[in-house]
Amino acid sequence: MSCFSRWKMKVRSSVFACFIMVCEVLGVALFLRGFFPAPVKSSLSSSSRLSELPPEPVTGHAPNASLPPRLFGRVVLMLVDALREDFLFGPNGRSFMPYTRHLVERGSAHSYVAKARAPTVTMPRIKALTSGSIPGFIDVVVNLNSHALQEDNLVSQAKAAGKRMIFYGDDTWLKLFPKHFQESDGTTSFFVSDYTEVDNNVTRHLDSTLRRDDWDVLILHYLGLDHIGHISGPHSSLVQPKLLEMDDVFKKIHSSLVSKEADGSPPYLLVLCGDHGMSEMGSHGGSSEPEVNTALLLVSPAFRRKGGLEQPLTVEQVDLAPTLALGLGLPVSQNSVGRVLPQILEELPLRDQLRLLHLNGHQLSLLLRDSLPHYQQDPGWEQFRVAEKAHGSWVKLYLEGNASEILQNVGQKVLKQYLQALASMSAALSRQLGRYDIYSMAVGLGLVFQLLVVLVLSMPESLSGAAVVDVPLLPALLSLPFYLLCLLLAALHVWLCTAARSTCFLCALPWSLAFAAVAVTAALCCVGGVLLSRRLAPAERRDAKASGLASSFSELDWLLLLGTLGHALLLGSSSFVEEEHQVWYFLLTTLCLVLFQDVCRRYFRERPLQLDKEPFPEDPSDRADPFDVPDASEKPRTDVEAEKWLALATPPFTLLCCRLLRSLNQTGVQWAHLPDLGHWLNSSEHKVALSLVAAVCLLLIYFLVQRKCSLVSKAALGLGLIGVYTYRAAIGNVSFPWQRSTRHAEKGTVEARFVYVFVLGILFSGTKDLLRSQLSSVPRLRTRGLWEVYAGLVLLVALLFRAHNLPVLCGSLLIQALMSRFVWSRLRYDAAQVTIMHYWFGQAAFYFQGNSNNIGTVDISVGFVGLDSYVEAPAVFLTALSTFSGPTLWSAHLLCYLSHHSSPAAVSHSCYVLALLRSVPCALFLLLITALRYHLFIWSVFSPKLLYEALQLLLTAGVCLVYTATETKPGRDRD
Repeated sequence: MSCFSRWKMKVRSSVFACFIMVCEVLGVALFLRGFFPAPVKSSLSSSSRLSELPPEPVTGHAPNASLPPRLFGRVVLMLVDALREDFLFGPNGRSFMPYTRHLVERGSAHSYVAKARAPTVTMPRIKALTSGSIPGFIDVVVNLNSHALQEDNLVSQAKAAGKRMIFYGDDTWLKLFPKHFQESDGTTSFFVSDYTEVDNNVTRHLDSTLRRDDWDVLILHYLGLDHIGHISGPHSSLVQPKLLEMDDVFKKIHSSLVSKEADGSPPYLLVLCGDHGMSEMGSHGGSSEPEVNTALLLVSPAFRRKGGLEQPLTVEQVDLAPTLALGLGLPVSQNSVGRVLPQILEELPLRDQLRLLHLNGHQLSLLLRDSLPHYQQDPGWEQFRVAEKAHGSWVKLYLEGNASEILQNVGQKVLKQYLQALASMSAALSRQLGRYDIYSMAVGLGLVFQLLVVLVLSMPESLSGAAVVDVPLLPALLSLPFYLLCLLLAALHVWLCTAARSTCFLCALPWSLAFAAVAVTAALCCVGGVLLSRRLAPAERRDAKASGLASSFSELDWLLLLGTLGHALLLGSSSFVEEEHQVWYFLLTTLCLVLFQDVCRRYFRERPLQLDKEPFPEDPSDRADPFDVPDASEKPRTDVEAEKWLALATPPFTLLCCRLLRSLNQTGVQWAHLPDLGHWLNSSEHKVALSLVAAVCLLLIYFLVQRKCSLVSKAALGLGLIGVYTYRAAIGNVSFPWQRSTRHAEKGTVEARFVYVFVLGILFSGTKDLLRSQLSSVPRLRTRGLWEVYAGLVLLVALLFRAHNLPVLCGSLLIQALMSRFVWSRLRYDAAQVTIMHYWFGQAAFYFQGNSNNIGTVDISVGFVGLDSYVEAPAVFLTALSTFSGPTLWSAHLLCYLSHHSSPAAVSHSCYVLALLRSVPCALFLLLITALRYHLFIWSVFSPKLLYEALQLLLTAGVCLVYTATETKPGRDRD
């Protein structure tokens, strides 16, 4: 090993950190591939068939394989997107939907509160309604681009049985079930700015369709209510008119079905339901009560008429799929975990009730057998076998003509046994949400931890003045442990994929690619071992260095170190994940107090040696910048004294700004429903106040951002910010002083596109300066180019932000300007300290704008600013940029600040520290997820957080790539 230790491979720390981050993204992606499992699947054929249904259990007689007659003839499924249960069953139900509420209280109907499982987004909910299965969180991503549903489902069963189906509404149905409907008309569900045309496009077909007799199943999916929620929330003044419109549609359908009812034909069934609910913020995707509780109403003359108001029963949303299947005389979908609603069977003969419950139980027992290794030990399995045996004895007595009361009592007992068995098996299958790919999770987790170890062990070299890392690649590759590890890992892979017959993603890869991954893993282990041996010897020098390092740590250094590590450790608690914003608010408050103490000590208690000089020489051409102060020798003493007092006031002012910004939006899980300043500003009676706040914020944004831009970019920025206010006025958020009457709100498409033109112009100007700086030796071009790109991002974020969130953007820019002018540069904090502070402020800004670790807080309406229709690529980009605008803008400002105030080595230091900041929480969080993967609360708390961690890791990797690409070459740093 010693002969190879002289072979050195020196790499810039920025390049090294960039490589580590890209590999970590791959490791997290592999972990996600194993963590988000495939849903529970049956091992039978692709779809159930009537010929495969089990015969009726009977003792001593020939089995009867026939089905009872179907319960219903025509079926109309009216799905109102985001129909919360309180919209119908709550105290406002009589005013929101009067006719429907009357049927609930007095009609032949059964009402339920149907609980949807997270994730509460449209496409997984449609899957649950039609197949009865429970989709996973990975369907949140698939929801953006749905594909044909391959698993067994109600729509495919109805088509195979010759049912004539018509569909109008959300085109997600047409993507999931292509060529299944004899007539259809779809509208996109993602263009949330439209809440009128999407519903009018459905209703315009209704009259002609209801008059016809050439259909058996009619499916209507209305989207307007969901879009209103995304735009203005569940308490908007637009909600009641929309629900009254839905009530009129329901009345029209019900009246038509009643008028066409004929004697001797099977009765109709009218179903009103929601796919998911709506949070107090108007969004959905998480697992809060308003998001999972949906209304479900079944109306049919086959049901007994009610005599008064009854409390709706609570059922699972997946129970609708087997109910409709058995009601239409179709087999239950193989992957359904739902159970038939027993209330719809009450008017049937007891033998038919038992037969239908037996069919549902048989399907659940087969799925249980294929899903659980020890299914025979499950209580539901045993209960079903006992009920099936008792059912056979009952049928024998029934066929023998026994009509005594004892037979009726025995039948009721069997009925209860079936219901208990169905409930137990359904609950067991729901708990078994899917099969985890443990092998992929273990490999992904191991890769992330290996990279973290290598990153930590190389930290002393990376933060040195040279900012280079001596990567011991050749000593690792030419060592005996490397080949032994390759052999061991390759044998383990072959055993897992052959002898153990493990079905996972890695086993499906080609052998050459798998062995290449094995070699990379072994190489990382050996590189980590060599780095560790360097850190361990010699002991005397290590001890001296450690003691010197400890003595050089200030209070600020200890706060930044312990605060970052403490946040990562707090991810072990689900409560801290739900209320993570409180951690960042506390850390920012403590940081401001420590900075205040540091300013007092450095300016007033200690002799201010060299404090008034820049840590690095700056370009004289930048002296005109009001935020860049020249040397103290060129300033009067009064200016120096004023600067000290301004520096002293900066931390308290920052603390005040953070306190005001956190009051704008309630976030988290526990208290997100409480009113906040944002609710007050968005109310109609405070529109003037919101307009004034928006105008002042946009004006401050201009003065804070334009200072380092070129003259053309300054003009474009000013016109763009005027366009932002005009866009908000066009859609009705704010108003101009000369507007005396409230005009009808528009989409603001033209105004938004007007802003996009200036955004592209500023970005083009900045990119041009960056390219010119790479060809010349003028650092001022590089600094100005980076700042103009940053200004373009600020303008774009200002367009995407809601009007009440503009203070978040303005406050962040103001804190950046004051901190960089009076604290970071004047007190000469190093690149690592500045990087960690930027990271903290960026994470807090994520929560300032109302985001949380709940997917339901993602504002998808911003993805359609300036768009006339749904276009996937820009919609996804704009939504992601708006959601992560806080970390993005603070990372971009870090690049601009270091480029202007620091040496190229500091940029490398920053890239390295940024990689470490994201690696530690991500590695610990993946370990936590692995340890707790079998707990159900992971799906409602940790899965959204895991998605956010993966996205922020990807964002950080992108920032590291930008750092590497814009790093100034040695010898051309400055004039």
